[in-house]
Amino acid sequence: MDKEKEHIIADKTMLRVARITSMVFTPFSIPFLSFLVLFLFSYLRIMPLQYKLIVLGVVYCFTILTPTITIFLFRKINGFASQELSERKKRYIPILLTIISYVFCLLMMRRLNIPWYMTGIILASLVVSVICIIVNIKWKLSEHMAGMGGIIAGLISFSALFGYNPVAWLCLFILIAGILGSARIVLGHHSLGEVLFGFIIGFLCAFVILHPVYNLLFRILLF
Repeated sequence: MDKEKEHIIADKTMLRVARITSMVFTPFSIPFLSFLVLFLFSYLRIMPLQYKLIVLGVVYCFTILTPTITIFLFRKINGFASQELSERKKRYIPILLTIISYVFCLLMMRRLNIPWYMTGIILASLVVSVICIIVNIKWKLSEHMAGMGGIIAGLISFSALFGYNPVAWLCLFILIAGILGSARIVLGHHSLGEVLFGFIIGFLCAFVILHPVYNLLFRILLF
């Protein structure tokens, strides 16, 4: 009996940790966190505080606040529980609402003449969202892992752009990616294939758009 109780407690703890991990590294927060890290730990920290606050405000409004409110209203109008939106057939509208928000964010950043390497973060997120809604027709791609793949590709790309050593950051986020991928599987939201494919899609999109040598897609779409 004691061993059974220990197993039950361990399972509950694992599920709790998995839920917290998924909530902290939600896809909505990744673009904002990327900008925050850039402004705090890269050469961009020398930019004026007012400029950084304006950029962070725009990113927060269009990538976190607006999608969260619109998806909440969609869920309430249709009487869906939050868990139901993880079902493949009910994910189209939430992803589409996110795409619309990202498009407005991209247009706003272009209007403010924000440099390409920052606008590219939103573009990469937008491209990943479009791929997710297409793939979702047949397969439930992991958006969480797509976001983590994008972060790791962004670290590599910005290290080439700003000339810093990304090894420490890469080790940290690869570890987080492993924990997050495991959490999505433990919660039963995705299979191993969906987690790995999501990571690969996020990595490739961000790398092609953000890397100073390979950002051909960014130039084609915006210039």
